[in-house]
Amino acid sequence: MKTKNNTKLLARWSILLLFWMLFGTVVQSAEINETALQNMIRDSKARAAMVEQVREAVVHIRVEKALNGPDNSLYNPSSQNNNGAKQFKQQRLGSGSIISKDGYILTNNHVVGGADRILVILHDGQEFEAELIGADPPSDIAVIKIPANELNPIQMGNSDEMQVGETVIAIGNPFGLTLTVTLGIISAKGRSNVGITDYENFIQTDAAINPGNSGGPLINLEGKLIGVNTAIFSKNGGYQGIGFSVPVNMAQIIMQDLIAEGKVSRGWLGVGIQDVTAELAQAFGVKNTKGSLITKVMPSSPAETAGLIKGDIVIRVNQRKVKNSSQLRNYIAEAGAWADVTLEVIREGKTEIIKVTLDELKSASTSTPLKTQSSLVLGILVQDLSPDVVKRLGYDPGTGVVITEVESGSPAAQIGLKAGMVIAEVNRQPVRDEREFQNALKNININQGVLLLMVSPQGSQYIIIKLR
Repeated sequence: MKTKNNTKLLARWSILLLFWMLFGTVVQSAEINETALQNMIRDSKARAAMVEQVREAVVHIRVEKALNGPDNSLYNPSSQNNNGAKQFKQQRLGSGSIISKDGYILTNNHVVGGADRILVILHDGQEFEAELIGADPPSDIAVIKIPANELNPIQMGNSDEMQVGETVIAIGNPFGLTLTVTLGIISAKGRSNVGITDYENFIQTDAAINPGNSGGPLINLEGKLIGVNTAIFSKNGGYQGIGFSVPVNMAQIIMQDLIAEGKVSRGWLGVGIQDVTAELAQAFGVKNTKGSLITKVMPSSPAETAGLIKGDIVIRVNQRKVKNSSQLRNYIAEAGAWADVTLEVIREGKTEIIKVTLDELKSASTSTPLKTQSSLVLGILVQDLSPDVVKRLGYDPGTGVVITEVESGSPAAQIGLKAGMVIAEVNRQPVRDEREFQNALKNININQGVLLLMVSPQGSQYIIIKLR
C-alpha cells in the first residue's frame, strides 16, 4: 500500500513539474515577444523622429521652361513670341536637399537645367524663386540657391562607408505628393554603364523612387545624406524596385566646384582604357579581371610624361582599388585638374608604382587611329595607312594597318572586324606597316588566340581573335 501511495505522489509531482515547465516557457516566450515588440516600436519611433527632422531639409522644386509648339501641344499656352508663334510652358517637378543655412540646395541637372523659372517650396509651405548656381550634365548634379537664412541643412554622410544590405530612406515629392518617405535597402554599389550619365558610380536601392523624387535625398538611419536620387529602371515609367542615386562623396566634389566656380574641373590622364576580360587577363598574365587596361597613351599627356604604356593594368588610384574602367575614369575625374595621384599598375606581370600630375579635362574631342596582303589565317586583307587617310583622320604615320576586306565566316568576321578598322598591334608587337603585320603573323597560333590592338577615332581596344 505504501509503495502504491509513493507512486501516486511521484506521478502528481511529475505532472506539477511538467505544468510548471510548460507554463514557465509560455511566460518566458511571452516576455521575449513583448520585449521584441517594444524594441521594434522604439526603433520605429526613433526612425520617425529622425525623418521628421530631416524633412525640414527637403524641398519641392517646380520648374518652368518656355517652348514654342503647335496649338495641340500638351503644354499650357502662355503667350506669343515675336514671330507670332504660340509659346508653351513646360513644367517639371523635382526635389532637392538644403545644404547650407543660407539657402544653397543640391539637386539634379535634369530637374533645373535650362529652366526659365525655378520655384522652391519649403516643408512649411514658404515659396522662393531660386537662382541656378551651376549645373553639371555629365554627372546630372546641380546647385541652386534661394534668398533665405537660418535654414536647417541636411547632414552629410559618407557613401563610401555604406554597405550593400544597409537600410536607407528616400524622401521627395513623387508625382507632386510632397515630402513622401519610402524605406528600402542598398541593393548594390558602384553601378556603371547604366547609360544615364557620363560619370556613373550609382548606389542602387529598392526604396521606392518615382518621377518627382529626382534630386531628393537618400539618407541612412542616422539621417545623413548618402545619395542624390537620380533615376529609375522602369518599363512603364513607374517604380519597379530599381532606383539609382549619385553617391554623396561624388556629389560633394561636384557641388563644391559649382558653388566656387560655377563649373566642374575634372582631372585628365590622357589614356584609352577598357575592362579586363577573362581572355585578356590570360593574355596579359594576370590572375583576375580587376583593374583597367590601358590601350593608348596620348602624346604629351600626363600619362606619357609619367611613363605609362599600352598594356599597363591600373589596379589602384591613391590606395583606392580599381575594379573596372568606369571606376578608374571616375577616380581620375574626381581628383581634379593638376592633382598629384599615385597609380599602382601591373606591367608584364609585375607591380609598379607610378606618380602622375593630372591635367584638366577639356570638352574638345580627341583624335586617334583609322596596303595589300592576304592573311588567310585571320580572314582579312590589310594595307598601309595612306597619307590622305592619315591626314583626314588625324593619325600619326605608322599608326598601324587598315583592314580593306574581311572574308565571310572567317575568325575575323565572327568577332565583328570590318573594313576600315585599324590594327596597331599583334600580340603586343607594334605593326606600323603591312610588312610588320605579316611578320607578326608568322608565329601566331590561332587556336590559342591572337591579341590585337584596334584603334579608331573614338579610342583603342584590345580584342582576342581565335577559332570558335
